[in-house]
Amino acid sequence: MAESQVINWTNRKSYQKRNLWAGILFGLGFVAFLDETLFHQLLHWHKFYDKSTVAVGLVSDGLFHAFSWFATVGGLFLVADLRRRNALWHKMFWGGKLLGGGAFQLYDGTIQHKVMRIHQIRYHVDIVPYDVVWNGSAIVMIAAGLLLIKSARQNARSAERLVLHAT
Repeated sequence: MAESQVINWTNRKSYQKRNLWAGILFGLGFVAFLDETLFHQLLHWHKFYDKSTVAVGLVSDGLFHAFSWFATVGGLFLVADLRRRNALWHKMFWGGKLLGGGAFQLYDGTIQHKVMRIHQIRYHVDIVPYDVVWNGSAIVMIAAGLLLIKSARQNARSAERLVLHAT
C-alpha cells in the first residue's frame, strides 16, 4: 500500500464521525429543503404548521426553510473541512446523507404528521397511500444509509489490516 493511501486511510479513520455527521446534517437539510420546496411552495399541499392562519403558516414555513438551510450549510462546512484535511470519505458521507434524510422524513411522517398532527402530507384525499410512500421511502433511505455506513466501516477495517501488514 502506497504511503499516500496509508495517510488517507489514517485520516478517514480519525475523521470517521465527522464524515458521518457531515452526511447526516447535509441529508437532513437537503430532504427538508425538498419537502419545503415541493410540498409547501410549489404544490401548496400544506404548510409546516396548518393549525392557524395562512400568515402563521407562512412564518412557520420560513422558519422551517431556515432550519433546512442551516443544516445543509453546516454539513457543507464539515465537508469543506474534511476535504482540506484530505479526509473526506465519500461512502461514509453518503451513508450519513441517506441516514439523515431518511431519519428526517420518518420523523416528519410519524411524529409531525401523526403524533403532533401539525400538518398532513395532503388534505381532502385518502392519506394512506401518501403515508405508505412517504414513510416507506424514509425506511428505504435509512436502510441504504446504514448499509453504506457498515460497508465503509468494513472497508476501513480491511485497509487497517493492510496498513498493519505493510509496516
